[in-house]
Amino acid sequence: MATPFDPNRLTSLERRSALSLASIFALRMLGLFLILPVFAVFAEQLPGGDDPFLVGLTLGIYGLTQGILQIPFGMASDRFGRKPVIIVGLLIFIVGSVISAIGHDIYTVMVGRAIQGAGAISAAVTAMLSDSVRDRVITRAMALIGASIGLTFAFSLVAAPVLATYIGVQGLFWLTAALSFLSIGVIVSTPSPSVSQARANAKHQPWYRIVFDPQLLRLNVGIFILHTAQMALFVVIPVRLSELDLPVINHWYIYLPTVLVSFVVMMPCISRAERAGRLKQLYLIAISLLCCVFVGLHYFDVSLWAITTLLLFFFIGFNILEASLPSLVSKTAPPADKGLALGVFNTTQSIGLFVGGALGGWLSSRYGSSGVYLSGAVLMLLWLTFAFGMANPVRHERGKEIDLN
Repeated sequence: MATPFDPNRLTSLERRSALSLASIFALRMLGLFLILPVFAVFAEQLPGGDDPFLVGLTLGIYGLTQGILQIPFGMASDRFGRKPVIIVGLLIFIVGSVISAIGHDIYTVMVGRAIQGAGAISAAVTAMLSDSVRDRVITRAMALIGASIGLTFAFSLVAAPVLATYIGVQGLFWLTAALSFLSIGVIVSTPSPSVSQARANAKHQPWYRIVFDPQLLRLNVGIFILHTAQMALFVVIPVRLSELDLPVINHWYIYLPTVLVSFVVMMPCISRAERAGRLKQLYLIAISLLCCVFVGLHYFDVSLWAITTLLLFFFIGFNILEASLPSLVSKTAPPADKGLALGVFNTTQSIGLFVGGALGGWLSSRYGSSGVYLSGAVLMLLWLTFAFGMANPVRHERGKEIDLN
């Protein structure tokens, strides 16, 4: 007897597509994350690497070029197809990785990092995932990508020092190139999404209608605030952990368990909210949770146990929002312009990362960690104010519109 179809579950084809695209994110991000914990030490051996500004610029320039090119790559994927644009982006990323691997001074490595960022495929990958699954289950599919990135980051904290010891940081850049080459094989074998009737019949909107759409603007403001607050927080958290006598090499003792447990909690929350059509309510609860975390850190960042507990709640709220926001963008954007909308979204995210790092450093130098915590709480309250006016998106399935309100 055939098992009845459950419309609230991912089909086998949807699951395969989601896992394949999540693995592309994971393989690419693993190469990047492995560099972060060890690059500053490696850079000291390079001509020009004794300048902290140049080292920071070399690490950060990746985000700058990625932010600039997300929109063009997203628009290109709307017009020329997702797969070709993703493959081109991965090839550019491989070129940048090779240049970084053979670079013998900080300036060459910086050029390589800038070219790595120029392979800005995040919008195209998320748009392809949006094309590949029904709106009913898209948040769970997006959560798989979020989980892959989070688990990859946690793994890199543990693996980077070990791998760097055996193959060196130049070897890590070669590994990054190899993983990206493997990603090309994954994307080629990923099922191509069938173009929905809604998208096939839709005309492209003028770019300014997408960029300034009120509902999309709310979501773009949200991702900007989320990543601004995240980067500002992690300017001070490592310092506080060290001040509480936890050596830097052991910080992963806190990060790894909190990230893993947060994913265990996050997935059922998203699944239940999506089934019940209550994603907006979960979205608002997650923002409120982050606000409470920042207030809690202001009062209780005096013990490792308190910080660990609050970081667990931070990662739960953060991961829920990280999965919800791109799915809401893909549901809200016109079918023919999802790539553009997600490009704007990812660009805003990159700007938030840059602003958060700068803001966190400035606040910490002037007002200490409490200034960062309180500013984070204020940002969450502002976001909550914006988010309350957000409308539930209209879901497009099989050519029919289903109002989720």
